[in-house]
Amino acid sequence: MGTGGACGPRRALGRGAGPVLLAAALVTGCGEPHTPNGTSAARQSTPPGSGAASSPAATPPEDLCARIVAHWSREVLDDGTYGDYQSMGLSNGQYDILRNVVDAARITKAREGRKAAERLIDRETRTGCEAWYRDGGPGEGPWT
Repeated sequence: MGTGGACGPRRALGRGAGPVLLAAALVTGCGEPHTPNGTSAARQSTPPGSGAASSPAATPPEDLCARIVAHWSREVLDDGTYGDYQSMGLSNGQYDILRNVVDAARITKAREGRKAAERLIDRETRTGCEAWYRDGGPGEGPWT
């Protein structure tokens, strides 16, 4: 008789079962059980403030500033040319820090070598960014 495939009622059930099961899952809400307030029961099992499900602490803005300005300062020191501050993701204030740092790093690199210039970049970007944020940091636009 046939070639070995499903036949008769089993074949019909196989084709029709997918949409029926999908509809049943949507209607019954398969997935995580929820509490009356709508939150996931699995999420409620971790007490608030326990740290198990909390997000990492935010990085202070002066740290982010120092990282990005130091990165681009090294790029400019290697490349020798300044790019557009917006293409670097910098504000005008951060770009001012970068220009001052790179100018000093170029002199240090010529006198003392690359390693000394990199130490200067790390130190001066940290100092510049801390001062910038101490004085208020960026304003409303990318040019501040």
